[in-house]
Amino acid sequence: MKILLIGEYSGFHNSLKKGLQQLGHTVVLIGDGDNYKNYPVDVSTRPVIFSKYYLPRKFKNAFYTLFKIDLLKVEQGLRYLLLKQKFRGYDVVQLINSDALFTYPWLAKPVLKSIFKHNNKVVLSACGDDTHFVDWLLNNDKPYNLLTPLKENKVDEQAFKYTLKYTLGSYRSQYSYVTTNVFAIIPTDMDYLLSLKENAKTSKLIPTPIDLDSLDISSELPKTPIHIFHGISNSNYIKKGNSYFEDALKIIEKKYTHKVKITSTRSLPYKDYIKANSSAHILLDQIYSYDQGYNALEAMAKGKVVFTGAESCFYEHYNLQEDVCINAKPDVAYLVEKLSKLIENPKKIASIGYNAKLFVSKYHKLETVSKQYIEVYNSVKE
Repeated sequence: MKILLIGEYSGFHNSLKKGLQQLGHTVVLIGDGDNYKNYPVDVSTRPVIFSKYYLPRKFKNAFYTLFKIDLLKVEQGLRYLLLKQKFRGYDVVQLINSDALFTYPWLAKPVLKSIFKHNNKVVLSACGDDTHFVDWLLNNDKPYNLLTPLKENKVDEQAFKYTLKYTLGSYRSQYSYVTTNVFAIIPTDMDYLLSLKENAKTSKLIPTPIDLDSLDISSELPKTPIHIFHGISNSNYIKKGNSYFEDALKIIEKKYTHKVKITSTRSLPYKDYIKANSSAHILLDQIYSYDQGYNALEAMAKGKVVFTGAESCFYEHYNLQEDVCINAKPDVAYLVEKLSKLIENPKKIASIGYNAKLFVSKYHKLETVSKQYIEVYNSVKE
């Protein structure tokens, strides 16, 4: 099978590509590498003119100030237009979301139209922000979600402009166009499955693929001090609930001065991020989710205790009886209590870490996940 993956963030499509290749399929990945994270791609659409050179950068900034048009997104859209002949003749094309081209909808439309016309099947992945997901975040009755700070008036809409863009008319129209023309929508975790339950094109949940062979998985972590790692992405600071982790860590640092080592980083490239947390026992990931994202799963595969999404619906879906991570909540006292119990009982760290490795190995292994994708691709009627 010849497969084209469009878009990349978090490393999801890179891992899926490797898994599909291991099953004997031909896979091409196209995208911009997700900004500073710099994930590898086969065909790059990364803007160069308005990011690399000084004078064009200055012009870009001035142009945006005057017209509110981002020339980086325009350049990326033009690169897709110039490359669109390469997006033909595939058995399956998978879009990472409805804005997989990461340009303005008026530039994306002719490229998307060509993709739907000149390929056998197109599917949509649900693994990040998109119109259906944002609508669900705004309207569901769950205790919290990533838009909770906005709902509680702790921040203004500008803080969530990249998430809320999917509610704008042009992006909503693009989402409608994409979902009308794709054959299936594939949720990658509970958050996205919950938001897609009413959509007839929704497939079963397929867990995020994790390349276990590429990870440095040690059989034994250092015993003392307890190393807590908090990796912050500046662009997602509010969305991930990092302020709750920071406040909890201030208390933990005072309470356990000689028992803990705390490492905090900001907006590291992926390779540096992995290196920085390599010796950590505990990793603080995100607050407002109901399931785990890519970074959390990689850390769990290494036997770390991860504070992330793990609500009851997640445990019920996988029929789990033991903790495989710690459910993080927007409550500083709760986070301090959970961290304290781990620091005072290191055997609990080892136990949860062991469970985490088993869980990721069982449900997120490349071959296991990639086979499920092929099943969905083959089940879609032409």
